Amino acid sequence: MATMADVARSAGVSVATVSHVLNDTRPVLPHTRQAVLDAIDELGYTPNTLARSLVTSRTRSIGLAVSAISNPYFTEILQGVEAEALQHGYSLLIADPHDDPAHERKVVQLLHERRVEGMIIAPSAQPGELLAYLGRHRVPAVFLDRLVDLPPDDDAPRFDQICAESTEPTARLVTHLAGLGHRRIALVAGRPGLSTTAERITGYRHGLAASGLPYDERLLVHGHSESAGAERATTELLSLGSRPTALVTANNAMTIGALRALRAHGLSVPADIALCCFDDFAWADLFTPRLTAIAQPSRDIGARAVRVLLDRLAAPDRPARTERLPCAFVHRTSCGCPDTPQRPDGPAQPEKSEKPRKGTPS
Repeated sequence: MATMADVARSAGVSVATVSHVLNDTRPVLPHTRQAVLDAIDELGYTPNTLARSLVTSRTRSIGLAVSAISNPYFTEILQGVEAEALQHGYSLLIADPHDDPAHERKVVQLLHERRVEGMIIAPSAQPGELLAYLGRHRVPAVFLDRLVDLPPDDDAPRFDQICAESTEPTARLVTHLAGLGHRRIALVAGRPGLSTTAERITGYRHGLAASGLPYDERLLVHGHSESAGAERATTELLSLGSRPTALVTANNAMTIGALRALRAHGLSVPADIALCCFDDFAWADLFTPRLTAIAQPSRDIGARAVRVLLDRLAAPDRPARTERLPCAFVHRTSCGCPDTPQRPDGPAQPEKSEKPRKGTPS
């Protein structure tokens, strides 16, 4: 196995110069840098990252704690995080908190013990222990997808937050269904306590109000952000004396559960009940009917979280910020609208839900 000394001899430079090129610890002339890189390539030299971290006190690694990694939405976020981290020379350590506050605290501690330089976390509905640990150890962290209430105290740890808009896009689904003549529109909401759940419920109620429809608490049920929970919740809706004529599901896993319940009751979409969903996914266009959905910019959320975390590492004391990325309304046929033929050059572009917006500092 080639050593750093072998690289130095081949490039005609000192071992210290090779170290500066590898660790970017001092400017090196372009032709000298290229000679070192050529020698590394020729010899197949692989840097010892453990030894490098001992010298530089940096691991060039980021911890990612996200529940339900098998969920296509979070899988795409992971892809965005990984690609952006790699582009900046960082590796990724991944853990699944399982949406359990105690387990969340444990996996974050394990990531911290592995000396990641910062963390990107989709927090649980009860992030108290998580916030306490991160604050006590001053761990640089970015929260994504789900927001947490942070104290306005200037002495409190500074945590950045990145998410997609939820309120207006959900209202858009409701007003679209109302515009098609539906008067009993139900919502299968997510896990109570999550910011995404609260915001989508708010959007649902805003959409009803904007359409001149009354809010009926019986038409709001919780699927707890999972397929099985949504199947039970949809079954509950279908047992009502006056059941809904249209349904909004608040994430992709719950869409699957709702479809299972509708099939079990022999109901057809959209002939018997219209359906719109929050979260687009790869096979949404393959269902019959094709699913009308809100598409979140999941990869962009992941990539943006990495860039914001790197900003935090470079400037630990800068003000915290919350950023919301716009979603897109993807108009298909499960809402009851006729199918729109695709253009010769490909499918129509999704309609933007709204312009990008930055939140106030947290």
